[in-house]
Amino acid sequence: MNANPTFAIRRGTNISHWLSQSRARGAERRDFFTEEDVRRIAGWGFDHIRIPIDEEQMWDQEGEREPEAFELLQRALDWSESAGLRVIVDLHILRSHHFLNKEPALYSDPDEERRLAHLWEDLSDALAGRASNRVAVELLNEAVARDHEDWNRVAHTAYQAVRRAEPERFIVLGSNRWNQCATFDALRVPDDPRTILTFHFYHPGVVTHYTASWVGKLADYSGPVDYPGELVPEEVFERQPAELKTALDGGNRHYDIDAMRREIAQPLAARERTGLPLYCGEFGAYHKCPDPVRLRWYRDILTVFREHGIAWSNWDYKGGFGIVDRGTGRPTAILDLLTGAAS
Repeated sequence: MNANPTFAIRRGTNISHWLSQSRARGAERRDFFTEEDVRRIAGWGFDHIRIPIDEEQMWDQEGEREPEAFELLQRALDWSESAGLRVIVDLHILRSHHFLNKEPALYSDPDEERRLAHLWEDLSDALAGRASNRVAVELLNEAVARDHEDWNRVAHTAYQAVRRAEPERFIVLGSNRWNQCATFDALRVPDDPRTILTFHFYHPGVVTHYTASWVGKLADYSGPVDYPGELVPEEVFERQPAELKTALDGGNRHYDIDAMRREIAQPLAARERTGLPLYCGEFGAYHKCPDPVRLRWYRDILTVFREHGIAWSNWDYKGGFGIVDRGTGRPTAILDLLTGAAS
């Protein structure tokens, strides 16, 4: 094994709603993400992509591969290699685990834990011919175990399944409860230099998920929002129902770049403690948030990443947070910030 392994990445984008979180199949799925998209991403100066994949797209109920889905994944890896992009393959949603579930079966049913290990054995077999410094794997997106130790146990099982099959493959590992920074101290990190530590950043929610339909009660707030400073005007906040005030999570508080710096303290401490690279695999602000607010938020979080040498992948390429508009394919307002064309 190489004594000084590297998986060199700095900035990337998530290819969401293609092999994950999508009902599209056949020509519609094939046309959603193509070699032209890969060349475009590389041309903008990104150095990697993160590809979420779902169990229900990639394998049938018996665990047999869905041929077209695997063919599309392999094509994307070929395109990326030709374009000079690295790839992180992220197992995003399982039949036994979704990041919005309250009690995923993955943590309570040993058969599901074994099934996850089997999926990784099969996926490792599919990726075996790919260079370890070009393709990395992420064990599971946004674990949501009630007990942190349940995630540590399941993560270890999946980790060992990959490592037995592929001693050289880089493995991306995140903390429990949606990869949030505040749970990083509870993550058990393997003593393995081919590990990349990952967190996600979507704070504060009233900005990053403004009127997003899937965020529960928070979706009901459509009043004024700002960043940096007081997120929701005090007089507006006080008029909200008690339940919405709770969902806003202190939305009338002051929040700025210094708050962002404080939020990432645990992941930074884990990097210092382990010497492993740190990666923000997802961050972004929903397109319905007013553009001036979004742009100020993106500018600050990118500054924080740059200050601390944190590699990142924005959510997402052409979804609700996209750097291109899904309908027109034209770049959105945040692309220049992400590629460094704006100060």
